[in-house]
Amino acid sequence: MSAQDLILHHYPPSPVSEKIRAGLGLKGLTWHSVEQNRLPDRPELFALTGGYRRIPVLQLGADIYCDTQGILRALEARHPEPTFFPNGGAGLPFAVSRWTDNEIFGHAVRLAFAPDADKLPPALVADRARLYLGPDGDFLKERADLPHAAAQVRAHMGWVEDRLATGRPFILGDQPGMPDLMIYYLVWFMSGRWSGAETFFEEFPHIVAWKERMAALGHGTSHDMTPQQALTIARDAEPAAAAQDDPRDPQGLKVGQRISVAPLTDSGETAVDGTAHVIGRDVVAVMRETPEVGRVCVHFPRVGYRVQVL
Repeated sequence: MSAQDLILHHYPPSPVSEKIRAGLGLKGLTWHSVEQNRLPDRPELFALTGGYRRIPVLQLGADIYCDTQGILRALEARHPEPTFFPNGGAGLPFAVSRWTDNEIFGHAVRLAFAPDADKLPPALVADRARLYLGPDGDFLKERADLPHAAAQVRAHMGWVEDRLATGRPFILGDQPGMPDLMIYYLVWFMSGRWSGAETFFEEFPHIVAWKERMAALGHGTSHDMTPQQALTIARDAEPAAAAQDDPRDPQGLKVGQRISVAPLTDSGETAVDGTAHVIGRDVVAVMRETPEVGRVCVHFPRVGYRVQVL
C-alpha cells in the first residue's frame, strides 16, 4: 500500500460519513473502508487521532484528517478533478457548510432521533443527545417541539427547492460539487431515519429528483480494511505534511508549541494534545507520537475548533 492510499474510518448509518462517501463517488476514487463502532469504543481510531471521537476520519498513511471540512479539503488537494468547486465556486461551499452542518443538521437530528428515542438502544440515544444537544440534551423532551423542527427544516428545504427549480441539475450548475454533498447527506439522513420524511418531501419534487441524481454518483470503489490494519499502516509510515508557520496567525501560534485542539461545542469531547506542526488560516495540525502508533500528524479545520497553547 502507498501512504497516499485513502483510508476512511466510518460506519454505514453515519449521515456525516455519507457526505464523504458521496464525495468519493463524485470524484470516482478508490478507497479503503474501515468500519468503526457506532458508539465511541474505537481504540485503534483513538490511538490515531489522540482521542478525537467524531466520525468520519480520513487517513493517508500517518496523516490523519478530522472533520469533513478537513477531509474534503484534503481530497480536493490530492484529487482536484472533478472538482468539488465547479463554476468558480471555491470558498462559498465552506460557508454553506456552516449553514447545513449547524442549523439544518441540528433540526434533522431531532426529527430522526426524538420520535423513536424510547425504542433505540439507550446508550446510543444518550451518547448522541450529549454530542448533538449538549450536556443536558434529552431527545424525549424534544418530542413536543418536533413541529417547530419540521417547520424550520421545511423553510430551509424550500430554499434548496427554489434553487433546483431553476433547471440546473445540481446546486452550482451542470456539475455536482461540495454544496450538493452538504445538502445531500441531510436529505439522505432524514429520508432513512425520520418516519415522516416521505410525506414531508412530497412538497419538494426537485429535491427528490436531485437526490436520485446524487445517489447515482455512488461511493467510488471501496475495499474493506480492519482497524488494526489501518493502525499498522500508520505505524509503518511517516507524516507527509511539511511544517508550516503563519506569521499572521491571530493567536500567535508557532510550530513546535504544545497545543490542544477541541470542538467548540460543549459535548464533553476530549481535546487532542500535541506539538503544533501546521498553522494556517483554515487548518491546524498537531504532531503526536506514541509507542502504539508511532508518529502521526492530526489535521483539523480552524473553523469550529478552539486551539489553546499548553
